[in-house]
Amino acid sequence: MTPAELSQSLLDLVAALDERRRQDGNERTALGLALDDVTLERPKNRDHGDWASSIAMKIAKPLGSNPREIATELASGLEQVPGVASVEVAGPGFINIRLDAAAAGALAKTIVDAGSVYGNGHLYDGIKINLEFVSANPTGPIHMGGVRWAAVGDSLARVLQAEGADVTREYYFNDHGSQIDRFARSVLASYLGEPTPEDGYGGAYIGDIAAQVVRRYDGDIASLPRDEQQEVFRSIGVDLMFTEIKSKLHGFGVDFDVFFHEDSLHASGAVERAIERLREQGHIFEADGAIWLRTTTFGDDRDRVIIRSNGEPAYISGDLGYYLDKRERGFDQNLIMLGADHHGYIGRLMAMVEAFGDVPGVNLQILIGQMVNLLRDGEPVRMSKRAGTIVTLDDLVDAVGVDAGRYSLVRSSSDSQLDIDLDLLGKRTNENPVFYVQYAHARTQSVARNAATSGVERTAFAPELLTHDSESALLGVLQEFPRVVAQAAELREPHRVARYIEEVAGYYHRWYDTCRVIPLGDEPVTDLHRTRLWLNDATGQVIRNGLGLVGVTAPERM
Repeated sequence: MTPAELSQSLLDLVAALDERRRQDGNERTALGLALDDVTLERPKNRDHGDWASSIAMKIAKPLGSNPREIATELASGLEQVPGVASVEVAGPGFINIRLDAAAAGALAKTIVDAGSVYGNGHLYDGIKINLEFVSANPTGPIHMGGVRWAAVGDSLARVLQAEGADVTREYYFNDHGSQIDRFARSVLASYLGEPTPEDGYGGAYIGDIAAQVVRRYDGDIASLPRDEQQEVFRSIGVDLMFTEIKSKLHGFGVDFDVFFHEDSLHASGAVERAIERLREQGHIFEADGAIWLRTTTFGDDRDRVIIRSNGEPAYISGDLGYYLDKRERGFDQNLIMLGADHHGYIGRLMAMVEAFGDVPGVNLQILIGQMVNLLRDGEPVRMSKRAGTIVTLDDLVDAVGVDAGRYSLVRSSSDSQLDIDLDLLGKRTNENPVFYVQYAHARTQSVARNAATSGVERTAFAPELLTHDSESALLGVLQEFPRVVAQAAELREPHRVARYIEEVAGYYHRWYDTCRVIPLGDEPVTDLHRTRLWLNDATGQVIRNGLGLVGVTAPERM
C-alpha cells in the first residue's frame, strides 16, 4: 500500500463521516477536502506505527466535534481497510497507523515496476516555468557563487520537471553596459602591454583572451585607432568568454535551453514596449527630464528612474523589458536565482511585477543564494591560479571532480553560507556524503550481480515475508520519496532530495548488515531471498532516481 492509497482511504472515511454528520442534522457546508489535505507523516518513533495523521484535529472545528472523538471514529474505519494491521488514537487526536507486512512490502515491487519515474508527481502539470540561473557576466571565469547556482539551479529544474512542470533553463548574459567596457579595456591593455586599468579585470585569463582575439581577428589590430581596437577586443573577447563559460558549464553537467543577451532587449525595442505598457497602465511619469516608474505605489521604498535625463537607460529598464518578454513567451512562473548581494533588488522587482498587473511571488519568484568557501587543511582556498582574484568552477572540479562538486553544492540549503571541505570530499569513507550515497547504490548493484550468480532472481514476490525490523524501516523511508520530491519542488529546495537519499543509504546499509539476499553455503534459495532481491533493487532505484535529481551519477561499481 502506497501513502497515496492510504491517504485516499482516509479521505473516503472523512467524506463518509462528513455525510453522516450532515444527515444527522448538523447544518454546515461540506468540508470539501482534497487528497492533498489528507497528509500522512512518518512517526519519528517507529514504535508508533508506519504512518500518522492529524486530520481529525484539522476537521474537528468545522464539524463541531472533539478531535479525539473524530479520530476514534476514523480509526474504526481504517481498521477495516485491507492492508492495515492496526490503528491507535494518541494524544489530542493523532491517528497512528500500522500496515501489515504484505501491504508495506508491496511497495518494493511498486518501485521496481515504476523504475525511473518512481517519485514523480503532478504538482506542476501544465505549468510553464522559466528558471533563470547562473547568469554570470561574460567578463571572466565562473566564480563559486555562480557555480553554486549552476548546481542548485539545474537540480531544481530536474525536481520541477519531475513534478510535471515544463521548465526552460535560461541564462541571461549581461553583455550591455559598463562591466563589458571594463572587460574590453582590460583585454586591450593586456595586448598593449599596459597595466590593468584601475577598475579593470586581472588574472592570467585576460592575457589568454587577448592572445586568442589576435589569432581570430582577420586583420592588423595594431593599425587600428585605439577606440576601434577596443571594439575588436570587446566583441571577439566577449564571444570567447561566452563560449568558454558555456563549455565549462556543459562539463559540469549544466546545459541551458536559452541564452538570452541583454543587448537584445535594447536592440529589439523590448524596453520601449515595456515602458509603453506601463504608461498605458498609469504607472509612468516624467520629472527632471527623466522617465520614472512609480514603484512606491506597490511598496517600493522609492520610485525608480527608467530612462535618465541624458537619454541613457537605467539598469531597471532591462528588467522591465526582460520580464515582459518572458511573460509574452508564455511563462506562468518566472524564477530568478540571484547572489547574496542582490537582496536590495527584490522590492523593486516585485513592485515592477505588480505594476504589470501580475502577482508578486507567483509570476515572479526570487531566490537568493549565499556565498561558498572552499577549505583545504581547514583554511580557505584564497584565489584561482588562472583568474587571480576569485575561486572558480575549474578549481572545484580539479580538486574533487564533477560529482562531488555538484553534490556538495546541492546538499545544503542555498540561503545559508556554505563551507566545502575539499579534503573530506576526497576521502573514500562514510564521512564523505557523496561517497556514502554512491557506495550504497554500487552495493545494491553488486548484490544484484551476486544474486544472479547464485540463482536468486525476481521470479517470486512474497512481501508478507519482509518482517525484519530493518526491512520495515527501509520500506518506511522508501515510501517517503514522492513526498520529498514534491516538497523539494514546492519549497524550491532541492537539497531535501540529497539529504533524503543519504537517509536511504543509511537504512540500506543497516539492512544489508542484517538481512541476506544470497543464501549461505548450501542453504536453498527461498522466496524470502527472492523477495529481498526486490527490496534491494527497489532501494537501488530510489537512490538512482534521487542522484539523478541532483545531477550526480549512480555508479554500478566503486
